[in-house]
Amino acid sequence: MAEAHQAVAFQFTVTPEGIDLQLSHQALTEIYLSGLRSWKKRLIRLKNSVITGVYPASPSSWLFVVIAILATMYTRSDPSMGLIAKIQEHLPVSQSMSAQCQTVVSAVLFSTMLWLSLIFTMRLCLKQLLSYHRWMFEQHGKMSNTTKVWMALVRIFSGRQPLLYSYQGSLPNLPVPAIKDTLKRYLESVRPLMDSTEFERMTKLASEFESSLGHRLQWYLKLKALWAANYVSDWWEEYIYLRGRSPIMVNSNYYGMDFLYVTPTPIQAARAGNTIHAFLLYRRKLNREEIKPSRVPGTVIPLCAAQCERMFNTTRTPGEETDTVQHWQDSDYIAVYHRGRYFRLWVYQAGRLLSPREIEYQIQRILDDPSSPSPGEEKLGALTAGDRVPWAKVRKEYFSTGVNKRSLDCIEKAAFFVTLDDDEQGMMGEDPAASLDRYAKSLLHGKCYDRWFDKSFSVVIYKNGKNGLNAEHSWADAPVVAHLWEYALATDSFQLGYNEEGHCKGEVDSSLPRPQKLNWEIPSECQEQVAQSLAVAQALADDLDFHVFSFRVFGKGKIKKCRMSPDAFIQLIYTQMQREMFCLTYEASMTRLFREGRTETVRSCSNESCAFIRALEGGEAADVCRRLFRSASEKHQHLYRMAMTGAGIDRHLFCLYVVSKYLGVESPFLKEVLSEPWRLSTSQTPIQQVELFDLVNHPEYISCGGGFGPVADDGYGVSYSIVGENMINFHISCKHSCPDTGAHKFGAQIKKALLDLLHLLCPDQSESKKTEASPPEDKKDQ
Repeated sequence: MAEAHQAVAFQFTVTPEGIDLQLSHQALTEIYLSGLRSWKKRLIRLKNSVITGVYPASPSSWLFVVIAILATMYTRSDPSMGLIAKIQEHLPVSQSMSAQCQTVVSAVLFSTMLWLSLIFTMRLCLKQLLSYHRWMFEQHGKMSNTTKVWMALVRIFSGRQPLLYSYQGSLPNLPVPAIKDTLKRYLESVRPLMDSTEFERMTKLASEFESSLGHRLQWYLKLKALWAANYVSDWWEEYIYLRGRSPIMVNSNYYGMDFLYVTPTPIQAARAGNTIHAFLLYRRKLNREEIKPSRVPGTVIPLCAAQCERMFNTTRTPGEETDTVQHWQDSDYIAVYHRGRYFRLWVYQAGRLLSPREIEYQIQRILDDPSSPSPGEEKLGALTAGDRVPWAKVRKEYFSTGVNKRSLDCIEKAAFFVTLDDDEQGMMGEDPAASLDRYAKSLLHGKCYDRWFDKSFSVVIYKNGKNGLNAEHSWADAPVVAHLWEYALATDSFQLGYNEEGHCKGEVDSSLPRPQKLNWEIPSECQEQVAQSLAVAQALADDLDFHVFSFRVFGKGKIKKCRMSPDAFIQLIYTQMQREMFCLTYEASMTRLFREGRTETVRSCSNESCAFIRALEGGEAADVCRRLFRSASEKHQHLYRMAMTGAGIDRHLFCLYVVSKYLGVESPFLKEVLSEPWRLSTSQTPIQQVELFDLVNHPEYISCGGGFGPVADDGYGVSYSIVGENMINFHISCKHSCPDTGAHKFGAQIKKALLDLLHLLCPDQSESKKTEASPPEDKKDQ
């Protein structure tokens, strides 16, 4: 218990002469500065709440309205049409206030009400403007006059210099689609996956559902949409993520990779210093709402920022029936894992954020610490990697009181989690392709006990200076975490940098307190459950087959020259690879055009894409195949836009199913729809902050993106990122236990399909099937 007394501010002893009180000036100074920092944060939050609350107006506009009203009154005109006089009549004032003073007070009250009314009107107008989505369905480069006028009005009503959450009150609510339209789109999506008999049976089930139970469920859903900000998001988080009882490692969590060809420094502690400092800079900007609101690329249309609120100081806590996401307002330390030991590392000193060099110094102290793990401590993190129910029971029994609770609280309330890994990862060695596969698996599951998978995100720093990130999925989707990761990578290399020896820049305050090693008392019964959870997690990790590769023969540059959407081009490649049997294909689309929006499914295996594949396989003329391909591409883009604008299929059907469960009624149609397996789950991770990376002058500073595990036991999980003009990165996952799948086999099919389709669509643009261009040389110190 010695660590609990390291920062005592005062000591006292009782003597015959009285009480001898000894104060620690340094400790009291720390308490004062810490409190001062806390109050500054409160004032900043209060100020931002006021600015966001009156957006799209500004607080200073209130003074303008007051002065304008008073000025018109002094010209002996009444802009209030008698309202100021009415206010003055009912003003509860003392007799000592003069009539002129009463008039001024009444005018100020009227001005304030007028100002608030204008704000409400402007926000309502902006909300109606942001509900217009026809612009998304217009042909590229052919904007209608209506859309031009709409775009100008959005700019006018959007105000100036918005904060991160300024648009939240103006975003429209997600609309509930008509049940007839959803069923029609669903039947259209499954037509290529069924024979005539199966499709006829499903059509009958859909018709019976619509005419009987469907409208009753729809009524409840519309009622929820009127009351809730988003009729999908809370149920989606609860039933898709938090109620899952299987391991979140591999099945739910996802990862992000470091630069592909560059390692800014080979010193582990230095890379940790810059990376951790960059994350904390982002958190400071997040708390101050200085991060610019995300927008649809190339437009002024804002995206919902609600997911950013739980980025830091957040953890997922297990429950026997459902987990919960807990978020704390602030945390001035991080949790660090190294060689089986957990540490609390304070990242503030005297109210200021530690410099990268100071964080490096503290991390090096942890690396040099010779202490051994407590009994049962080394593999404790396996509890977060195994099944959720055993973890919930163990947490309740062994971690609800005493030293274990205090240490667990330190981890769960930390800003984020850091693992100092003793392995070396990245593109290296004689077989760089295989090293990337190992790198991906390490980030996704590690040793199954050296990550804390419940934290909102965990940063992994490898021995050779490579880093990466593992994120929990329930609190936010990948684009939100990717925005943070892009900032951290760019800040690390381009702003903070390293000195000639590879260390972080700056000086060190030698008086920094040592990182605090957490203590545990793990009984043998708990250690047995840790071993069981580890066995479950290890079996899951061993079954995971992963393949990561960069396709560098061509990229979006050549695809666009063929007048094709790069995303549609890649999605149709997946359909081409399903020649023997088409399957239900999941592509993630965002719904952040709406308040608290998350994702929607694009069912990219369509009638049009299947018609193209059949023509291709049937030996049809190239012109016919090109025409069918363009039709399939246009259909895919239409489906994607429908999903983004709230007219998707799967979230609506999912919510109808949830309502049916609450009502205790069974629907054969919904039960069958919700049980259909997604054998191919895909997602794109685009670069959001292109301005942070100079891919022309520094093409080596590119991240390989990130990936996730397979959704189905007999399927694939595929993540891809289109980088620059000439590179596409793929992350492919599946399971060894399925004899019909293979990550490397699937990767080879993707490469072949990419070349074949380019040759078909743009013979003049395609290149011979040569080996991929050699990548930039791996650089260790930049």
